[in-house]
Amino acid sequence: MPEISPGRRKIETIRDRFLIYRPGGEEIPHEKYLEIHAELLTHHEWIIDGFGCVASAWERFSAAGTLIYIDLSLVTHCRWVTKRLHKGLFVNPEGWPEKNHILKGTFNSYCVLWLCHRKLTPKYRQLVANSTASKRVFHLTSPNDIKTFIHNISQVN
Repeated sequence: MPEISPGRRKIETIRDRFLIYRPGGEEIPHEKYLEIHAELLTHHEWIIDGFGCVASAWERFSAAGTLIYIDLSLVTHCRWVTKRLHKGLFVNPEGWPEKNHILKGTFNSYCVLWLCHRKLTPKYRQLVANSTASKRVFHLTSPNDIKTFIHNISQVN
């Protein structure tokens, strides 16, 4: 795993669902999403957490200097979405847009997880394997890897 460089300034994470949904759950027009996404990619430093759509995901993967690949089982991802649903029935989950519908978001997450698992993940694995010489790649294969990565990155910033 590549080292995390000390002395880097904090970069705010953009969660893709904040780009796609307005408060209350209304989706912005797709063309507007693509426009905002393309503008973000012109910045020197950015982090975008989320899928968006196939076109924006591959555009992002190509433009990124660092790829963080969270390679967990489909069951683990589904369990985390379900856990977010249970929590979201009582309090807005961290990183969830205000007044967005947790049930609709959870259903969308299950659909995206399955589609990614079937179609995107095999291609993304190949992209990651091909990118190790030209990009920094963090391949996280367990919840403990994720915790360690977050801890290390928080020590740098």
